[in-house]
Amino acid sequence: MKDTRYDFESVIDRKGTNSLKWDFFGDDLPMWVADMDFSVAPAIQKAVMKRASHPVFGYTVVPDELFDAYIGWWDRRYGFRMSREEMAYSIGVMPSISSMIRCLTDVGDEILIQSPVYHVFYYVIEDNGRKVLENELIYENGEYRIDFDDLDEKLSKVKMMILCNPHNPIGKIWSREDLARIDELCKSHGVILISDEIHCDLTDPGVKYNPFMPSDNVVTCLSPSKSFNIAGFQSSVIHTKNKELLEAIKNQMHIDNSDSCNVFAVTAVMAAYNDSEDWLEELKEVLYENKQTVKEFLASELPVVKLVECDATYLLWLDCSALRMSSKALSGFLRQNQGLFLSAGSDFGRNGDDFLRMNIACPPELLSEGLMKLKAGVIALNNINRLSKNI
Repeated sequence: MKDTRYDFESVIDRKGTNSLKWDFFGDDLPMWVADMDFSVAPAIQKAVMKRASHPVFGYTVVPDELFDAYIGWWDRRYGFRMSREEMAYSIGVMPSISSMIRCLTDVGDEILIQSPVYHVFYYVIEDNGRKVLENELIYENGEYRIDFDDLDEKLSKVKMMILCNPHNPIGKIWSREDLARIDELCKSHGVILISDEIHCDLTDPGVKYNPFMPSDNVVTCLSPSKSFNIAGFQSSVIHTKNKELLEAIKNQMHIDNSDSCNVFAVTAVMAAYNDSEDWLEELKEVLYENKQTVKEFLASELPVVKLVECDATYLLWLDCSALRMSSKALSGFLRQNQGLFLSAGSDFGRNGDDFLRMNIACPPELLSEGLMKLKAGVIALNNINRLSKNI
């Protein structure tokens, strides 16, 4: 690893902190949920501690400076220009999407998603009394692409599509051409497009994602929570050029009580976007090196498992089809046999059942431990299979 200014190597004991990742299930090595096992950027910690030194933690308003931080970040990094009047605050991307489903669709409506995709999309649609309609991505020769013929047909049946850009769990950055074609199809069918861009900053070094550029039918969801490992502060914004849509969404978020602000959220977000850009760039180098470690390990030590190539996120999509086992059974076996918790691919859609999702946002020591557990688990599984065939 290159010389680093920040510490991405120390293993931090997160047990006993009410961590969903480390405390809730009690696995030896959880590599499933999308948060990182790195310290936050020092500027964020310093700013939060300064705010914590004030003895009063009352209700908090969202200042214009927070929106300015978002606007500046997307403008200088991605050429994505927003104005304050086009934005609204929310406690999170998924609460925002839930509110949009409630105010822009009706109970019983179908909502289109592109599977395999972030599993909470399924929950938020179904829990709101709507139905999931899948535009299954095509997987060929180790790569994913959109089935545009199927997309065109299914968009005629829905009022809303939810896009993941970059796409979780496959780590794909959608091209400008893909996004333009999606936009064209949504417009032609009168479909509202919700674009979840929460993983946008987490790309390979030198690679940038393509924002879904403003359009009258598009609402973009943005947050620093994944990029800077501050999901616990619960902060995000939505952006749209459509004033009518924005007012309807703001009204619904107010009804849903999802437009309030955590007392530390403003401080954390502003410190992230205004003072922690160099930390993020170093993080991206670390994540890329971790990705290469996994790629080399699988190729030399565990070729039966294939890494799906990706350019974004710290979530790797592992092709385990050669093991001929359902992802639920495989994930369960690894947890029971090795204490290693990887996400079952079927959680992300029926066409994800040959895969496992692995979170590599951790120090090298934990990554190496996880890879060794994965190898040991597959060996144990093969030994059991050979034994059963001889019985």
